Amino acid sequence: MRHSIQVITLGCSKNTVDTEHLLAQLPEDAWTVYPEDYAGKVEYLLINTCGFIFDAKQESIDTILLAAERRKKEEVGKLLVFGCLSQRYAADLPALIPEVDGWFGARELDPIVRALGVEPSAHRRNARYADNSGRAYAYLKISEGCDRRCSYCAIPFIRGAHRSVPVEDLVAEATLLAGRGVKELILIAQDTTYYGLDLYHRRALAELLRELSAVPGIEWIRLHYSYPEGFPEDVLEEMASNPKICKYLDIPLQHISDKVLHNMHRGVTGDWTRALIRRMREMIPGVVLRTTVIVGHPGEGPAEFEELVDFAREARFERLGAFRYSEEEGTWGAENLCDDVPEEEKQRRYDRLMSVQEGISADFNASRIGKEERVLVDDCLNGKLVCRSQYESPEVDGEIIAAIPEGRDASDYVGRFAWVRIVAAEDYDLLAEIIEK
Repeated sequence: MRHSIQVITLGCSKNTVDTEHLLAQLPEDAWTVYPEDYAGKVEYLLINTCGFIFDAKQESIDTILLAAERRKKEEVGKLLVFGCLSQRYAADLPALIPEVDGWFGARELDPIVRALGVEPSAHRRNARYADNSGRAYAYLKISEGCDRRCSYCAIPFIRGAHRSVPVEDLVAEATLLAGRGVKELILIAQDTTYYGLDLYHRRALAELLRELSAVPGIEWIRLHYSYPEGFPEDVLEEMASNPKICKYLDIPLQHISDKVLHNMHRGVTGDWTRALIRRMREMIPGVVLRTTVIVGHPGEGPAEFEELVDFAREARFERLGAFRYSEEEGTWGAENLCDDVPEEEKQRRYDRLMSVQEGISADFNASRIGKEERVLVDDCLNGKLVCRSQYESPEVDGEIIAAIPEGRDASDYVGRFAWVRIVAAEDYDLLAEIIEK
């Protein structure tokens, strides 16, 4: 008898990796896995939740309630919920939504696997479920949890202390992914630059990059979610010298004002941050920097916000995203600071900052017209090839759109590298033509 299961994954790419690890524990000859948008009957429906900020929590609750309705209609045999929301509100949720058959946390997958009647297999701990999407990129979660204590962040008490995945396990996982045709690894964690401190008593990210670069078939490695304090210099050296490391870095800075950084418990100053950005651009010519910031944080008055806007103009981040401050219960900020910026003012600041960034990003896109770039072709939509260079990360950045050359088929390109010439720039995407190289 085959069992059927559907998993709906909410939140960040780290949750996506958790879901793929979980599904990899299920014997393929005994389980049928249905896609997230499947609306038919299933024996098990699992929801991997996010509980980071209000909007994410609301989305998780809404998804659970919709699933509970399916359970009432007997379209679902058992409804199980896990992940960050479930971990954070484990004491409250069972009484609020009794239709759920089981609530599980975010720190361990084994209890969920056992709830499905399967004994977790140690030899499959590095395995990843293959969803047959044919994607040429994959996320690689190099650690779990966080030892930082940013005043606004709930992650440490949801996910627990920082725990690095051993290098050999990550190499084994990368080798498996490469064997399936994955060519780009996107390294993720709560803080990738903290990697190794618990296992090896030193920051070992640069060593990990070298080991992963040696995996046959892996041609690009991209870094996300690095932390500015204590940024390891050898990582910059590795990025500058290793052709497999994308000249792209995601480094959430959150703010530039000393007052706000102090309230955030970020452990750095504005001047220190400016010096770090200068050093990155000097050591890695042409590097593309992505950052995120928070507007409306306690302590951000008009002067502090203007300093943030000036910093965006000065640093000219090729990619910048912003969040409006969301006070989260249980955090140091919620208990010790006053969320005194009105929501409409947070929105005004957000709109103004993103308007400034829109011009900076447009200038960056325009500067690439006429250049030849190596791209990875992710997909074909509406008869056009959807590509990315080393300067675009999937799901968060723009794309490079190219026509299929006459006499060729999309299958000649999707999942492979190609060369393009940029011919035009739109607000977010670039238009290109395929060239022979």
